[in-house]
Amino acid sequence: MPAMRQVFLDTETTGLAAEQGDRIIEVACIELDNRRFSGRRFHHYVNPGRSSHPDAVRVHGITDDFLADKPPFATVADDLLAFVAGAEVIIHNAAFDLAFLDAELARLGRPRFAQHCAQVTDSLLMAREQFPGKSNSLDALCRRLEVDNSGRDLHGALIDADLLAQVYLAMTRGQDSLVIDAGEGASAPGGARGLDAASDLRAYALPLLAASAAEREAHDELLRGLDKSCKKGAVWRPAEAPAAVA
Repeated sequence: MPAMRQVFLDTETTGLAAEQGDRIIEVACIELDNRRFSGRRFHHYVNPGRSSHPDAVRVHGITDDFLADKPPFATVADDLLAFVAGAEVIIHNAAFDLAFLDAELARLGRPRFAQHCAQVTDSLLMAREQFPGKSNSLDALCRRLEVDNSGRDLHGALIDADLLAQVYLAMTRGQDSLVIDAGEGASAPGGARGLDAASDLRAYALPLLAASAAEREAHDELLRGLDKSCKKGAVWRPAEAPAAVA
């Protein structure tokens, strides 16, 4: 099976409206190779050439002064596109980030972002299908799927891309393997893969563990206690009785 390369992307911006001239101020990508963190990442702050809206600063904490000496998006664009080339790019609420990425690329006379990668997947739409009627923000998904986001005091593209990767793995766990310890994407014995293996476990050597004498005595003691508290005795007694010999 060919390697599956996925890139989890997030941006921070000067405001909410790309069509009104708001710009990207931070972009980050985290790479997974066959559902494992590869250690490769892309992260840059960029100077947007305009001030951030005060409401946006309250969300991400990135000030105009901090961005004053950062390069423009044009300087990092080629490296970003090279990083995502050939990959499935996963973005939470992809329409928002794509609007900003496409606007930045349009200023440079470049094609839309989706044309530079294999495909774009919106993890928000995935979450809405999996958890209909519930909040599916990144914070809500972290709580629901027990992903530790305690270090996320403010929004940040790099930490959010990392959390998104962990959330995605939790949402899609079991897609590629019945036995988690065998590693994501591992094949079951006999050539069975994924959930198909759930219907036939004959290829597994399943151990048979007999109860010790002490364990049998403890079990009998428990049943004797149930016999005293139940009018008809413990329901397990008939099942333990030896079968009649014809």
